[in-house]
Amino acid sequence: MSVITPVLPIECANGFVLDQVKARTIGDELMNDYAFAEPFPHMVIDNFLPTAMIEGILAHFPADAKAHDKVYQKGYGGTHKRQTLPYDCDEYVRNAFSFFNSAAMLQFLEGVTNIKGLLPDPYFSGGGLHETAKGGLLGIHADFRVNEGLQLLRRVNVLIYLNKDWQESYGGNLELWDREMKANVKSVAPIFNRCVIFNTDEDSFHGHPDPLTTPEGLTRRSIALYYYTSTAIANDSGESRHTLYVARPNDSEQVKADVRKLAKKREKRAKKIFKTSEKTSFMQKLLSLKDKLFNRN
Repeated sequence: MSVITPVLPIECANGFVLDQVKARTIGDELMNDYAFAEPFPHMVIDNFLPTAMIEGILAHFPADAKAHDKVYQKGYGGTHKRQTLPYDCDEYVRNAFSFFNSAAMLQFLEGVTNIKGLLPDPYFSGGGLHETAKGGLLGIHADFRVNEGLQLLRRVNVLIYLNKDWQESYGGNLELWDREMKANVKSVAPIFNRCVIFNTDEDSFHGHPDPLTTPEGLTRRSIALYYYTSTAIANDSGESRHTLYVARPNDSEQVKADVRKLAKKREKRAKKIFKTSEKTSFMQKLLSLKDKLFNRN
């Protein structure tokens, strides 16, 4: 039997570990394909996780109801769908989701998407483990853009499927529609260890809107992960926002001299960043003016 090397070579012997540099390199190699995909930036990756890891997650997928489960019966907005938070699961699942929120995962995704400063959601709002039963569906939609609790902008969705021996007759394909909602551009079967990554934009329309026709007891399972960026915090005053070191009254002259050196370095860094910020702000104003003139013409 041939061995298929996973896209993410995660070490699973003692927790889940992946070198950040290696993760970023793998992501960078996929960037072009991701950026130019239609109908919006996305990528479908098979054999995404190591076999031991994905098999373990499936084996530990909770069959019984958990304390914070959400069950959706909203018609086109989601039917026969269960969402389970990782924190309600056993140690294996919790460790797996800790990896999904790790620096290595973020480096991989920043490489793929070319979006800097990605952040995970420690609360897994709307995410975690998803399970949809026979007759269930999720209408075509564009996801919420702002995490109100964390005040972060949602940028990237990651879906990892956990469905072995999935038959085409069951339905449940993820549909990616164009921005005008005129055509289903891509249909993705939710097969085992397949990962779908895509930008979370105001018009990245997707879903599986036809009722599942699975046998009784067979459900459509997936991992849902969402990643965010923060809003830039302007520094109009030019004051330093770096660590401020101070000496105690009775400290030695050497300590006080070290503190003065650190203060000068802090001030120098602040001036450099402020100049860069001013330049960026000026360029943004020019681009905004250009867009207004272009649209007017």
